[in-house]
Order: sequence, then structure tokens, then C-alpha cells
Amino acid sequence: MSTAASSVESEVLHRSNLGVRSVVLNRPKKLNALNLEMVRAITPEIQAWEKSDLAKVILLKSCGGKGFCAGGDVKTVVDLAAAGDPQATKFFEEEYQLDHLIASLDTPFVAVMDGITMGGGVGLSVHAPFRIATENTLFAMPETAIGFLPEVGGSFFLPRLDGQLGVYLGLTGKRLKGVDVLYAGVATHFVPSSRLEALEARIAEIENPSHDVINGAIEEFSAELEQEPGFSLSGDIRAAIDRCFKYDTVEEIVAAVEKEDSEWGKETLKLLNSMSPTSLKVTLHQLRTGAALSIKQCFKMEYHLVQKFLQGHDFSEGVTATLVERRSANWNPATLQEVKQQHIRADYFESPSPLRLELPSVKDYKQYPYRKYMLPSEEDIKRVVTGDATDVGNFALNREQVIEYFMRDRNGKQGVPQKVSEVLDRKTQVIDKDNGKSLKWIY
Repeated sequence: MSTAASSVESEVLHRSNLGVRSVVLNRPKKLNALNLEMVRAITPEIQAWEKSDLAKVILLKSCGGKGFCAGGDVKTVVDLAAAGDPQATKFFEEEYQLDHLIASLDTPFVAVMDGITMGGGVGLSVHAPFRIATENTLFAMPETAIGFLPEVGGSFFLPRLDGQLGVYLGLTGKRLKGVDVLYAGVATHFVPSSRLEALEARIAEIENPSHDVINGAIEEFSAELEQEPGFSLSGDIRAAIDRCFKYDTVEEIVAAVEKEDSEWGKETLKLLNSMSPTSLKVTLHQLRTGAALSIKQCFKMEYHLVQKFLQGHDFSEGVTATLVERRSANWNPATLQEVKQQHIRADYFESPSPLRLELPSVKDYKQYPYRKYMLPSEEDIKRVVTGDATDVGNFALNREQVIEYFMRDRNGKQGVPQKVSEVLDRKTQVIDKDNGKSLKWIY
């Protein structure tokens, strides 16, 4: 992975504009795929900016083109692993340290996901307090398609999406486009790409840019979502995701999907059947485990699992087949039935790996600290409907009152009425309490 210093500098640019310090990914021919040199060009700069009184905001973006960051440079990693080169694991070690650093910053951090955002690009953005999607954003965690697992903190962020949405995205590699990335909870804001330059200028001129002030500035430039399509995974599809992906074995999930008489069911079954059976089973166990872990524990678990995959068959085969030879992969074992759950637990989760991940930042948590800048989660909405929210009390609210509550709570945030309405349509029924039309949560 060694490259001339000038080349490394050109792959990652650093810019300064008043109080804003920017990292610009500049490897467009590779869709800004992340390599070890790029990680090493980014990490020390962010560490220095975090300590500097002059750096008020850190901004991460790409140089333009189709990709924000289309993932890690897995082809190089697989080649290094095949040669027994320790640089293969070194890439993941330093990548996760960078991802956790971003998740731990006190300095406001804005990730502009304008373009393809997959794998390693998700790791650089999804743990940030501000994650901007545009009409060009294409999000996916497609690792099971290459015999790998959704890492870069996927163990942490995927189980914390609404219901079984994260498990669905992690197992199927389903792609989300544009405003869907906001409604899924991956992005915090949706800003048209034509407004990004003006938004950057606005952020730069803020004298004391606290997180709240930055959030307000981004909202000023957010799209008017009444003009945008709703969430493509809403309604019946969203209900089917929870219905099918609630199980703790992949076989039960596949059996549930097979019963779905819909285009979504056919598409989902086709996706699942094309993935590495080993990857599917490891991923499901990984996500169920990660739901109860802290963010540091998740990164450490993933580093342990990555070492297992670097020694196995499917990761090398998946990368070679999918990215090099453009053919269908020959998975080994080839079927879910051949992959025994007890072997997954014993071989991947219980037996030790040679190396452990050290995370220099001491910050740790079990929930993202800046959730208030996101759209309300399904759990947030449930707490208000059921009266469990402390500032609601025993008052049964109607639909309009619930929407008004969250509009106040999120300071008029774009997307709140659409998100809350979708959840209320799917998860509540109207009770005509003296014509008050209050809501009851459907469990």
C-alpha cells in the first residue's frame, strides 16, 4: 500500500476557511475508496484540530464525482492477506481507530455524504453528529455480497436504527438513495447538492459554532421535504421488514421472507440467496450482539471478527469474484444448512484472535450522544404516544398533537411531519375518547 508522498497528499486534501477545517477525499477514479495511506493522512489532522482553539468545525467531504467514499480498498487488503502481509490487519486497525476518533470528538464534525457512501465511507460519516445526505447519496452496507461483514461500527449503528431496519440493511446490502438515507436514520439532514457551497460558507462565518448553532445552520439549507418523495421502505414494506427480520436465525428469516407474496419479498429473497451463507450468519449474530454493546466494544468485536475473515475462504473469493472477475461467487460452505450456528459461535465469536484493538480515545457510550439532531426514532414516538415521555404525562395525545410535539422538540426540523406520520400510520390506532381521537400504540 506504499505510495509516493505527493500521491498520498493528493488523495486527501486539507483546507482551512476561517474556523472550518476540511478533509477532502480526492481519489475520484477509485470512487474515493479508503486505503491505509489515506487513513494516515486524515487521522493526525483531525487529532490536531480537536486540540486547536482555532479549529471550530471539522468538515469531511469528497472532491466531487460520483463517490463520497465507496468503501475500503478491499482488493488491496485481500492481496495483502493472501501474501501474509500484516498490513492487511493494520488497515482495519487504523481505520477503526479513525472511525472511533470521529465518534468521540468534542469539536462539531459535519460529514457531507454527497455521492456513493458504502463500507469505509459509512464508517467515516455515520458516527458523526451531523451527516448530510443529498440527492446524489447512495448508501449501502453490501459486505455480505463479498463474503465479509458490515463493520466500521456497523455492529453499533445498524441495530440502533428503527425496528429491524438495520438487520435488513446489514443482511441484504439494500441500497438507499437520496432522502431515503434521512428517513432511515442514517443521515441527520437532507440538503440539495446545489446548496452545499453556500452552507459551507454559512458555517465558516459562525463565530461560536456550538453543535446547536451548526444544526440550525444546516436546517436553514435543508430541502423542503414536502416536495420530495416519502420513505420508499414505509408502510407495508416497513411492516414486512419487522415481521421477517425479527428472528435470531437466518433460516427463520429466509422462511419468513419466502411467505411474503410481494415484489419486495421476491427481491429480498433474491438478495439473501446471493450472499455468503457464512457472512449472513456471522452478521446476524454480530448485530444482535452489538445491540447491547458500547461503541468501543463493537469496534473491538469487529476487529476480532475481521481477523477470522482474513483467514477464511469467502472474503477472498467474494472480492475476487465480484470486483475482479465479475462473476458469481462460489461460497464455501455453499448453503445456510451447511453453516452450523454452533460453529459460527465457536469459530468466530468464542475462539480468540491474535490481535486486539486499542482505541486511544477514552470516550464510550451505548447510544449516540447527538441523537437530538436526527429525526425522532420510532422508539421516541412510541414513548410520546404511550405517555412514557416525561414531559407528556398521562395525557392521551391525538395525531396532530404528537406531530406538534416533535416539531417543537426538533425545532421545526424538515422531515419530522413525514417521519412521525409514517410511524403513526403503521404503529397506532385511533381511539375515539370523547371525540378526542387519541392514539393507542400497536405492539
